[in-house]
Amino acid sequence: MDRLYLGGRWQPAGGSGVIEVVSPHTEAVVARVAAPTAADVDAAVLIARESFDHGPWRHTPVAERVAVLRDLADRYTAREPELAGLVTAEMGAPARFARSAHAKLPGVMMRALTDVAATFPWEETRPGYLGADVLVTHEPVGVVAAIVPWNMPVFLTVAKLIPALLAGCSVVLKPSPETPLDAYLMAELLAESGIPPGVVSILPGDGELGAHLVAHPGVDKVSFTGSTAAGRRVAAACAPALRKVSLELGGKSAAVVLDDADPEQVATGAQVAALMNGGQACVAQTRILVPRNRYREHVEALSEMVWKLRVGDPADEATDIGPLVSARQRDRVHGYVEAGLREGAKAVVGGVGAPPGCERGWYVRPTLFTEVEPGMRIATEEIFGPVITVLAHDGDDDAVALADATEYGLSGSVWSADPRRALAVARRIRSGTVGINAAYSMDPVAPFGGVKASGIGREFGREGLAGYLTTKSVSGI
Repeated sequence: MDRLYLGGRWQPAGGSGVIEVVSPHTEAVVARVAAPTAADVDAAVLIARESFDHGPWRHTPVAERVAVLRDLADRYTAREPELAGLVTAEMGAPARFARSAHAKLPGVMMRALTDVAATFPWEETRPGYLGADVLVTHEPVGVVAAIVPWNMPVFLTVAKLIPALLAGCSVVLKPSPETPLDAYLMAELLAESGIPPGVVSILPGDGELGAHLVAHPGVDKVSFTGSTAAGRRVAAACAPALRKVSLELGGKSAAVVLDDADPEQVATGAQVAALMNGGQACVAQTRILVPRNRYREHVEALSEMVWKLRVGDPADEATDIGPLVSARQRDRVHGYVEAGLREGAKAVVGGVGAPPGCERGWYVRPTLFTEVEPGMRIATEEIFGPVITVLAHDGDDDAVALADATEYGLSGSVWSADPRRALAVARRIRSGTVGINAAYSMDPVAPFGGVKASGIGREFGREGLAGYLTTKSVSGI
């Protein structure tokens, strides 16, 4: 691919640079795409600015915008198998997970978000307290810079692109350079849809390109998903212009296991809650907090679960854990495993090094740590890989304190034979999202986001749509 998707049209890039997409399994180049330049970003924002200020999309009735995006969802669904294959090739997602999560969930989300928009209270008339009535309307925020990471690229693209378009905004989307292929499939679908020219541009690129986009004076709102460190830089760049910003950032989430929970159920749930996408998920619940008086039972169940995981070729239907996205990410995770061992934790399963038979590719061994103290790096810092830490607690109060003993507050879960007890504990945990006896389910009608260092703002649900809107009051009607 030697062209860029600018304003709904495929156009030559402004420079001669190339992004090489490398297979995490074979370490071979699987595709090359044009690398955008800062001038390409300027052009994309200018096109978006023109389309928003003078184009028809923001003035298109909501029902028509909903219809266009429902048609886009249908077009997307027809190409889900192709999309799943692209994600496996570019970021190493196991085939089964690529189909069920990376490919299927975005289509489900697209339809749900259009339903949210169809029932959203776009305007209302309120009886005025001082006399005349007041009309309250919700209008598009403007030009949106949407920055998406590599770990769940299609899902996170949909989380930003679809509500922004439903709101009537124009969008410049920047996918990660590790995963541009799925974004260009989305570009093909957008080009076939009824979205007017100029409304969407897609420019994959690195952090430097993203920084140029975030700071661009033509942008009205930035929607960013990524690390907390990068999120702080994004917020700082938006502050001088008082630019609206939403940040979905890191996590170090806890699965809080109460003393009446079944160890087998917890271990089965942890395979999803902690190790989904090879642990490369901001919502991964990699801290398992178990009652001290049942510690051995839970460690045995968790150890058996981790030991049985099949690691290897992501194209193999039997694979549970594929490679990490890059050599850099593999080395980062190995560094944390080494740090855990140095600090005195015990790797009862896994450890440093590649799994047997996975000498080529960016693989790490799924690792379960016990004898973990709350202050260890593996218990406080986001690892973003298949590494689980087990910590002991001394009752519900201690478990809640341990769950909150982190700068993050994104996800979590509570496990108990008594759902009412679990709910009572969940209410006490300081986190944006919590699941009961399951990994937190990102339901498209429920707002998703974090507290503390896990971010600002919400995605999905009415709250997510509202993030791409401004509110206007008209009095005296």
